[in-house]
Amino acid sequence: MTGTREHAAPVSRTVRLPQPARGPRERRDVPASDLPPGASPRLHDLARWVGSWCFRPVLRARVHHGERIPGSGPVVLVANHTAFVDGPLLLGLVGRRMVFLTKQEMFRGPLAWLLPRIGQLAVRRGVPDPAPLRAAVGVLRGGGMVGVFPEGTRGSGDVAAAQHGAAWLARATGATVLPVVARGTQRAAGLRRRFRPRVDVLVGEPLTVAPGGGRAGLATATETVRAALAGLVVELDEVRSNSE
Repeated sequence: MTGTREHAAPVSRTVRLPQPARGPRERRDVPASDLPPGASPRLHDLARWVGSWCFRPVLRARVHHGERIPGSGPVVLVANHTAFVDGPLLLGLVGRRMVFLTKQEMFRGPLAWLLPRIGQLAVRRGVPDPAPLRAAVGVLRGGGMVGVFPEGTRGSGDVAAAQHGAAWLARATGATVLPVVARGTQRAAGLRRRFRPRVDVLVGEPLTVAPGGGRAGLATATETVRAALAGLVVELDEVRSNSE
């Protein structure tokens, strides 16, 4: 993660938003192992480039411990989820290609054409559907990054519960799990919208989950992921309260 570092709260180093990613013209539109079949590397890189600067006029975003983001290799990025903007914001901040597991309801209108072509995978909530998981496994085995919101839907972002998908992907592929949490993307109830609200993104230490153990092992791995995210939320809330 690039950008100017500044001194923040004692628990973290703060990195400003990275410089815009390289424009899409610098890459040829050829198949890439870190994207699912049917995705356009050129369009994906364009989406990342747009995401790296389009929020600057409306958000004051800061990334804490951006140096913890692995620059290569298979990674399952897990994040809390409070607002629609979370996914696009992270896509522009992580500094490398990332494929998100995205709810099927988003694939409507123009997005039904665009999202698959920038590598996003449609997930039907509550319906057994191995296709997006197989595609995500392929991305990870190709050395790519897959983003998952383990809570399954937007909420308070405290990660009180988590679904099994992220842990299953990490166990199936041996990928590193990278916990990331964001605060400030959701306007608190009863408060007026502020101009350029402060958004903080905290990157946790990469972790691994143990393979094997059947369903019990999967449940243990899921709780490991959930606890890591929940702990980061508490840490970030402390950072924000101490710097106000």
